[in-house]
Amino acid sequence: MMSKHEKTYVAKADFMLHGGDYNPDQWLDRPDILSDDIKLMQLAHTNTFSVGIFAWSTLEPEEGVYNFEWLDNIIDNIYKIGGRIILATPSGARPAWMSEKYPEVLRVNGSRVKQLHGGRHNHCFTSGVYREKTQQMNRLLAERYGNHPALVMWHISNEYGGECHCDQCQEAFRTWLKDKYNNDLKALNDSWWGPFWSHTFSDWSQIESPSPIGENAVHGLNLDWRRFVTDQTIDFYKNEIVPIREITPEIPITTNFMADTFDLIPFQSLDYSKFSKHLDVISWDAYPAWHNDWESTANLAMKVAFIDDLYRSLKQQPFLLMESTPSLVNWHEVNKAKRPGMHLLSSMQMIAHGSDSVMYFQWRKSRGSSEKFHGAVVDHDNSSENRVFQEVAKVGQVLEKLPKVVGTNRPSDVAILYDWESNWALNDAQGYGLETKQYPQTLQEHYRPFWEKDIPVDVITKEQDFSPYKLLVVPMLYLMSEETIARLKAFVANGGRLVTTYISGVVNEYDLTYLGGWHKDLQEIFGLNPLETDTLYPKDENYVTFNNQKYLVKDYATIIDVNGAITEGTYLQDFYKSKPAVTSHSHEKGKTYYIGARLDEQFHRDFYSDLISELELKAIFPVKHSPGVSIQVRQGEDADYVFIMNFTEEQQVVVLDSEVTDMVTGEILSGEMTLDQYEVRIVEKSRGN
Repeated sequence: MMSKHEKTYVAKADFMLHGGDYNPDQWLDRPDILSDDIKLMQLAHTNTFSVGIFAWSTLEPEEGVYNFEWLDNIIDNIYKIGGRIILATPSGARPAWMSEKYPEVLRVNGSRVKQLHGGRHNHCFTSGVYREKTQQMNRLLAERYGNHPALVMWHISNEYGGECHCDQCQEAFRTWLKDKYNNDLKALNDSWWGPFWSHTFSDWSQIESPSPIGENAVHGLNLDWRRFVTDQTIDFYKNEIVPIREITPEIPITTNFMADTFDLIPFQSLDYSKFSKHLDVISWDAYPAWHNDWESTANLAMKVAFIDDLYRSLKQQPFLLMESTPSLVNWHEVNKAKRPGMHLLSSMQMIAHGSDSVMYFQWRKSRGSSEKFHGAVVDHDNSSENRVFQEVAKVGQVLEKLPKVVGTNRPSDVAILYDWESNWALNDAQGYGLETKQYPQTLQEHYRPFWEKDIPVDVITKEQDFSPYKLLVVPMLYLMSEETIARLKAFVANGGRLVTTYISGVVNEYDLTYLGGWHKDLQEIFGLNPLETDTLYPKDENYVTFNNQKYLVKDYATIIDVNGAITEGTYLQDFYKSKPAVTSHSHEKGKTYYIGARLDEQFHRDFYSDLISELELKAIFPVKHSPGVSIQVRQGEDADYVFIMNFTEEQQVVVLDSEVTDMVTGEILSGEMTLDQYEVRIVEKSRGN
């Protein structure tokens, strides 16, 4: 059995990867630029580059006519300076000749309009032609470069997403449904509540994907379509990697996941909990809007940490930061540059939460088209002296000091459960508040108290093992299958502590409501029955008392019928004044907690503080520090690697209660330490055998 501190090297490398997306195919007529790149890569202390991501038209300018010599030279030249390659498959953007000759590869949108060639990711995942063409290209790449010593990983396509509604996809969807419902059309109609609005289907051929010009209000259909899109995307990916697995079975495979840039929530279009099972390594593209004018730096850092912990927890191993910007992006409403120090701080936060890389989009700025002003290591001035390049070089120098951190993880006693399907179903529900459901944001609010106390958290999915955790937090899990409910019940029976909230356990996996009140097993383990949920207008207010303190209620308040649970908090206003709002209940060896209302930040701090004390949950490296300072730890076999990060605009003081060694400077540190704005210190604390 693997030790919880045993290292896992996710790439074929035992060092921190530093570099990013490199597009030399844009510069083949400028050998002087390509020569400069090799020199600048060394000056920037970079060592790994993703190449070929959008290079199909250069690799195959005409059907069956291939041009790999330029890529040979690029890979060889990078390897000569000690660099490594993450080789991408180019399926994220097709050449025009393919769209022209094989129009079936083009997507059809929900209104059943075939799209023109252009953009990227504009391809049908069901298309037999496109599947054949991607396999042909990938086989050539694997045969040519599979044994190259520079190759450390495969990068399959790029940021998978989108959907197609063409005739082939309709047939594939119907086949998927027949398999799911065992070719039983009545079972499908029952699951989709077909009699509503006379939506009972009498033949499989009548079923179409959701459309703005057709059916879009059958929630079971909508949910199954989203599941199909995930499965069909995965199936396309699995088709892509056939020759790669065959020819290079020892080279790990990834594809880059995403997050919503503005809200900093997980990408919603695909269920990454399913996709992750088919990857060797999780990687993701992070573009937080640092220095925005709607939240504090620390608040944004907390959201980034939540996403990091979700993507790390999907495989319980280090992940890779595949894309980030060293300065700014070009798609925010305001494209603000990172302030001095923020690039190092934000990069080290990724490492602290489990990344074994800092990679960029992009290495060199494009001269034209839509990304010519997107941030890059090398700007249009081609200089190594500007601020951004120097900050990148500093990150590289720091990463070179951290080989001992590579492959380490961060064990946790606390888990928060995130579920893509539940969020799809909840967002589809024509009830509650259309703008206030905010399921991922709600989970982040429950994550916040642990992040503020430097207590590590795994953000897990419903399929993962609950048993390693002392505390499982499951807010707003609107969709709960009988299987999930049974697993939660077993977790509590075996001694676990379980927290849930309003709008949980409302529907089953078919998006059908449970009848007869809350599910009987949930009533049993929580000792209550939620009777109704009041949805509040933005200006409405109520309050809850808990531990003799008063907390603000916004958006949602559930009226509870207690049947064995202990009332821990009550409402102060409205027709449910003095009714239970927060409860606890002992069940077999464990204990449950129900939070019936959406309460403010301070309630979460106070509520979880009690649980933290009771369960003796502790920071791995407990020190005194101010709010806005985050201390995160990765654990090796004999030492802890501690990242002390100041996510504020002022100096902050941290008091160390033991001697540690600064991993960058070699200094021995103890006692009081002052951190400047955005400063980060990385220290090693020996733990002994």
